[in-house]
Amino acid sequence: MRPEDLTVNLEQKGVDMRIGVDISSLAFKRQVDRIILVSGDSDFVPAAKQARREGIDFILDPMGSHIEDELFEHIDGLQTRINWLKKKSPSLLLPSPK
Repeated sequence: MRPEDLTVNLEQKGVDMRIGVDISSLAFKRQVDRIILVSGDSDFVPAAKQARREGIDFILDPMGSHIEDELFEHIDGLQTRINWLKKKSPSLLLPSPK
């Protein structure tokens, strides 16, 4: 096998929607007290709102990325592990966009 034999496919194909459904399901069933979402994508606004309506603490960790204002309005807290990750595994981080 050679490097040119491999390709990268970065299509999400509904991943955000499935994560949102999982968040809603966990909230409805009261299976968790807190959800920590690693994203800043406004696609998660409906799930964040639903979780909060059900009394779940909705925490966001954008890992240094931009947070959409619409999502920021619907979170209970903000935390990040980006500094920990930089120290432990800097090779896992993508370069910051210019």
